[in-house]
Amino acid sequence: MKAEDEQAFREFVTSQMASLRKLAYMTCGDWHTAEDAVANALVKLYPRWRKLERPDLYAKTMVYRAAIDERRRPWRRERAAGEAMPDVALKDPAAATDERLRIRAALEAVPPRQRAAVVLRHYLGLSLEDTAGVLGCNVGTAKSQTSRGLAKLRELLAAERINLSGGPVEEWTSAIA
Repeated sequence: MKAEDEQAFREFVTSQMASLRKLAYMTCGDWHTAEDAVANALVKLYPRWRKLERPDLYAKTMVYRAAIDERRRPWRRERAAGEAMPDVALKDPAAATDERLRIRAALEAVPPRQRAAVVLRHYLGLSLEDTAGVLGCNVGTAKSQTSRGLAKLRELLAAERINLSGGPVEEWTSAIA
């Protein structure tokens, strides 16, 4: 094959690889089998490259057929014991993690005494009396600090004025003391 044909084939593979893999996966339902099918199809496509008028359609047809053929192979019929176990659908924790980071950044923007009051009351579940005892103030002050802290937290979260990269995280114990 000529150097320019090889370069054209490389460019074709680079531009079409993602869509060919998706096609193979949608056909056979397994990423490993899909990758094998795409590789086999591209190996067969390479010698025919110069003769094809529409290599994209030809490649998709070959990938589709290779994906079906891969599922028919005798070694594919043999299943490991792990494959017999059903997959357990798990909830994606990414959104919860993002929300925790968002709240943590907002809490860091709340003044330290108010932050301590909010954490003691709503995160640790202490009563007003216990919160006041930890903060070393009377119950009314603990109540107002908690109220102001919650208001500031709501304001920050609503405005999305939170720097998620932030600076160093202060320890809750230093804010309480």
